[in-house]
Amino acid sequence: MIIGERKPLAELVAMARPHRRIVLAGCATCVAECAAGGEREVAALAPALHLALAKEGIDITIVPTTLERQCEWEFVEALAPLLEGADAFMSMACGIGVQAVAERFPAVKVYPAVNTTFLGLREELGVWAVRCAACGDCVLDRTGGICPVARCSKSLMNGPCGGTTKEGRCEVSPGIACAWAQIVEKAATLGELERLVEIVKPKDWRPGGHGGPRRIAREDLKP
Repeated sequence: MIIGERKPLAELVAMARPHRRIVLAGCATCVAECAAGGEREVAALAPALHLALAKEGIDITIVPTTLERQCEWEFVEALAPLLEGADAFMSMACGIGVQAVAERFPAVKVYPAVNTTFLGLREELGVWAVRCAACGDCVLDRTGGICPVARCSKSLMNGPCGGTTKEGRCEVSPGIACAWAQIVEKAATLGELERLVEIVKPKDWRPGGHGGPRRIAREDLKP
């Protein structure tokens, strides 16, 4: 899922200060799962924002709502009646959702309430960790399903750097496990250690965005 964190209240107050009617919308998918921008987070932010501005003597109307997804046009369209008369929109979705709303309603000032951070999963309650860098050239078949691009601090493609601690932790980020230690352990479990001896050619980073903005067009899915 896409993981995000809510922006600090002071930053959101600064965004909202020039306005008098704002639609505040959450997203019921990824950012709801990571407790950054779902219905509950909207319900908590709306009064907090209103109170902070009221202390400055600013009278503002905040219209809270939550869409199933802000990254698909059919759901974004539901915002049309709410945005009539509003002078700004604040999104608690990821950056994709923010841009979708901005594209659909070009005359409306759009603000992000969440910092989009990474693609990851929940390791335990309240803890999310990166699992994918969306690099566009997946190597998980060679590394036992453990991504060296996203999970190795150096994004090494040909084995560990040699700086792993005795506890199997990363020398750069001691708080995380060494990805390559995990890859080697997984290969040993599968009886495929010899595969790790093969030298992987330099990675083509262009599909990951280094060659410009990415776009996929599937002719077989077009009407």
